[in-house]
Amino acid sequence: MTDIAQPHRIARFSAALPFWLSLLLIPIAWVSAFVGGWAVLLLPLTTWYLFSVIDIFAGLNEANEDPHTADDQLWWYRLITIIWAPIQGVSLFAMIYYVTRTDHLGGWEMFGLFFGMGVITGTIGINYSHELMHQKPKVERWMADILLAMALYSHFRSEHLLVHHRYVGTPRDPVTARYNEGFHRFFPRVLVGCATSAFKAEAAMLARKGKPARDFSNPFWRYGALQLGFLGIAFVVGGWVGLGLFVLQAFVAIWHLELVNYIEHYGLTREHLGDGKYEHTKPRHSWNAAFKASNWLLINLQRHSDHHYKPDRRFPLLQNYGPDEAPQLPYGYPVMGIVAMTPPLWRRMMNPRVRAWRRQYYPHITDWTPYKTASNPWPR
Repeated sequence: MTDIAQPHRIARFSAALPFWLSLLLIPIAWVSAFVGGWAVLLLPLTTWYLFSVIDIFAGLNEANEDPHTADDQLWWYRLITIIWAPIQGVSLFAMIYYVTRTDHLGGWEMFGLFFGMGVITGTIGINYSHELMHQKPKVERWMADILLAMALYSHFRSEHLLVHHRYVGTPRDPVTARYNEGFHRFFPRVLVGCATSAFKAEAAMLARKGKPARDFSNPFWRYGALQLGFLGIAFVVGGWVGLGLFVLQAFVAIWHLELVNYIEHYGLTREHLGDGKYEHTKPRHSWNAAFKASNWLLINLQRHSDHHYKPDRRFPLLQNYGPDEAPQLPYGYPVMGIVAMTPPLWRRMMNPRVRAWRRQYYPHITDWTPYKTASNPWPR
């Protein structure tokens, strides 16, 4: 890893300020709604393309903060993730109220606008929930649940904490994208696989305590109540049209989440040691990107190897791994997401990198078929 940066500056608001750029998406959303027409494309253009262009000029950030920095030095970083849930909730439902009562937006404009709102709730909202669900304070975990419920994807918390982190890179992890698996096949597979694996994981935890899956301590009751609550608010605020727009943004948010999941571990598998035993998760089992601007937008999500090493490490302290320790993406997540939507282009870009990764770390494995088809035994 690269040298540790000096820790004295991290507590300053100026150091955290680039990670607050997500707030600019809220006024952009309202400009889109007031202007209509071509302006409804502003949110996708900003998140997908503008930050990618900034990446070109801003370059890489390979510096690391002191991973032992205390939480009280990270207040300005924590604050943006905590306040995002009420900001997003007010913005989302106020937008539903506004567009269902104005007459200057046509059907396609409302569709485009709430596609853009899904970009916000997926790129920012679910990503912030991912940061919050790993933390110990109850207020942060509640904010995570609220953000996920606004995307109608509450079970992601159970799947991510109980399944993904434990079984990443093995056949038991639904969101480890398989080699040569296009996103159009990955997406429907994980929509079903994640929901079922999440419920089974929670049911198994309850069974170990001697409780049935229907016990009220099962978080799926909370998930359902929060999601029904938000659906109800959408209907009260905007009627059937408002409900439809809410569901649209939720679908777009889920699509963004699973697109990121697809990118993070594509083709990277842990070695099966025999009898259902797998090697420990290592930095080599996640794709990484050190691009500065997209890491501002995504609060260092692209430093993914370190997140798997230390899941509760707060995002400003995530460590960068160089190409000698972990595989690197050629571009940041926004560009890679666009590429992933064109499977032939994705395969042309990524399959040679996966094969090079295999040669580098696993030259002794001669038959990759069980890894490509996820037919190795499930981990014990």
